[in-house]
Amino acid sequence: MQRLWLVFAQSVTAALAVLFVVATLKPEWLPARSVTARPGGVATSAAADLLPEPVLAPARIESAKVVSYSDAAQKALPSVVHVFTTKAVRAPQHPLMNDPIFRHFFGDRLGGDQPQRQMGLGSGVIVSEDGVVLTNNHVVEAADEIEVSLNDGGKYPATVIGSDPESDLAVLRVNAPTKLPAASFASSDALRIGDVVLAIGNPFDVGQTVTMGIVSALGRSQLGINTFENFIQTDAAINPGNSGGALVDAAGNLVGINTAIYSRSGGSLGIGFAIPVSTARNVMEQIVANGSVTRGWVGVEVQELTPELAESFKYPASGGALIAGVMRNSPADRGGVRPGDVLLEVDGRKVKDSAGMLQLIAALQPGQKARLTVYRNGGARELEVTVGKRPASGQAQRSND
Repeated sequence: MQRLWLVFAQSVTAALAVLFVVATLKPEWLPARSVTARPGGVATSAAADLLPEPVLAPARIESAKVVSYSDAAQKALPSVVHVFTTKAVRAPQHPLMNDPIFRHFFGDRLGGDQPQRQMGLGSGVIVSEDGVVLTNNHVVEAADEIEVSLNDGGKYPATVIGSDPESDLAVLRVNAPTKLPAASFASSDALRIGDVVLAIGNPFDVGQTVTMGIVSALGRSQLGINTFENFIQTDAAINPGNSGGALVDAAGNLVGINTAIYSRSGGSLGIGFAIPVSTARNVMEQIVANGSVTRGWVGVEVQELTPELAESFKYPASGGALIAGVMRNSPADRGGVRPGDVLLEVDGRKVKDSAGMLQLIAALQPGQKARLTVYRNGGARELEVTVGKRPASGQAQRSND
């Protein structure tokens, strides 16, 4: 009996060893296990019914969606140009030229009378097929020669049709033999904080460059950059050479003209400013039609209405702009506006602050009648003025309108 038991134990051990080797090296030789179906339709072994329900991965894993703005960039790139300018500047006189002994021996060879050529760099946007280009006024200001380089490498001379220093915009005409690719305008009213935008230009003359960011803020003003400010703020990288270039939306449509950056080092810190396309288009159309921009003017000097000033004038509400001065014989003077008035509305449109008042007055057409609502002596009253034409830049102070 003992011998039989020994033979049985050895047989079982050998069988288990063979089963282990087959399961390891040739599992397909083993018969398939019986399975049962769960209510959810997933086949499992019977032993698995005793285990907790597993968390099942999706039967089909979607590939990660790749976001690209290549189509927008390819649409806008051909309409963005490089603007190269040159102008003559007088070299500073050598300090030793004031010494008569030095002049006796060396003559005027180190004099500063000989003009030198200064190079400038910027960007621009083609806005019509016949060669009209929008750029910044400071890019082409006082330039003797202007050359525009297209995205395809073509270079053509350009002339200034007109400029508007108060909005820092200028319009050029490119003398090209063929039609040029023009940018498509977006509706600036549809732009929202958080929208993705692309800045296109020629920073540091490295070549055409596209940077991406979002709209950080809208309606930025009182920055001291231009007289009329209504900037789009973006964190898309804008650097020297980008001025006058395009700010486009995710569909490649023009939403602004890149103008300035906030920087302590000269490079991008993520705070850039662009002129909205609505302002740029209005200025462009006036310059193309008339050679200049015409704005309304009533002849007042305004200042911000602080809580302390509001209390001193017994003004109980918020908003409005304080009339600090009125020019003699100006439209406002003839219409009855007085220093100390708080301007509340211009033709029914509320005045939020002094910058907003400047925009509202400038939008009026010279010669038309305008209704001004002012707060005076504890109550509101309406005054009618005949709008005048705003003097050219430099003839009126920045705070006057």
